[in-house]
Amino acid sequence: MKLTLKEAADFVGGVVYGNPNLEITGIAKIEEAKNDELTFLYLPGYEHFLASTKASAVLIAPKFSRTRKDISYIEVKDPNIALNRIIKKHFKQSVNIEGHDKSAWMHYATKIALSASIGKNVIVSEGCEIGDNSIVLHNTVLMDNVKIGKNCLIYPNVTIRENCILGDNVIIHSNTCVGSDGFGYIPNDAGEYEKVPQIGNVVLEDDVELGSNVSIDRAALGSTLIKKGTKIDNLVQIAHNVVVGENSIIISQSGIAGSAKIGKNCIIAGQAGVVGHIELADGVTITAQSGVSKSIDKAGKYRGTPAAPLGETLRIESHIRNLPSYAEKIKKLEEKIAFLEAKISEKK
Repeated sequence: MKLTLKEAADFVGGVVYGNPNLEITGIAKIEEAKNDELTFLYLPGYEHFLASTKASAVLIAPKFSRTRKDISYIEVKDPNIALNRIIKKHFKQSVNIEGHDKSAWMHYATKIALSASIGKNVIVSEGCEIGDNSIVLHNTVLMDNVKIGKNCLIYPNVTIRENCILGDNVIIHSNTCVGSDGFGYIPNDAGEYEKVPQIGNVVLEDDVELGSNVSIDRAALGSTLIKKGTKIDNLVQIAHNVVVGENSIIISQSGIAGSAKIGKNCIIAGQAGVVGHIELADGVTITAQSGVSKSIDKAGKYRGTPAAPLGETLRIESHIRNLPSYAEKIKKLEEKIAFLEAKISEKK
């Protein structure tokens, strides 16, 4: 793919400084870019690479100086967003698969759009539906009555269990399981654990993306629900009957226990845990390695185990770091008090 600097600038609403007719043939990081490639600079920590980059052009924010005169620039408000849009429009890698591979097995009682693509060794079970322009890649298994909307991309080795529903524009990366049994057991009189049937499903609304090795459990009753626009990183566990609100982010190695409800525009950072049957309000951020043990009803940043408002936890940590100096001050105060008490006793 090739485009001129002017074409790129017009597309993202930027201003060209340098050669508008320069042809860009690729995108790269500023420290790795080569001749005829476009890079970007949006963090001050990377500004030192500007002196040595071999890129022909740089997307740059107004706050940075255009010190190199031998390269061209596109000045934009947000280089990160601009680069992302250029990549999606002009340099996005495509999945080269069309039609239905002859090695795939598709039950006769299915509804698969003519424009959908099915990879090698895919299993499409009875009652499944696959919408227009969706792609289901190699070795993926769709069990009975799975519904997949339009423009979805299912990467290799994904399992989608029975009765689960995907909206439009859903992306699921390799080795993820949607609709595994919820972890439901009841101890009986003999002290044995009896399995509770998990007869619900999982619903992924439009524009949801799941990373690799994500496990989302089906509901015991009803649905485990991931609402529109939510993005879930690799190695995340979502238990049965959880509800995650719109446009939330759940980052790697986090876990959400059964029947928890996460609001919209929430962020749950890496290795955080949320206990079951609690609710997080809209706009809550849980920082990395935190543990949430009770409901949070106010937007804001929370940290620690048990999770508390970020400012409070930082003040506590500051005091903990200062404990040695506090101890020394207390010791000196105790000595002064003892001295004063001795003086008072002498006067008596």
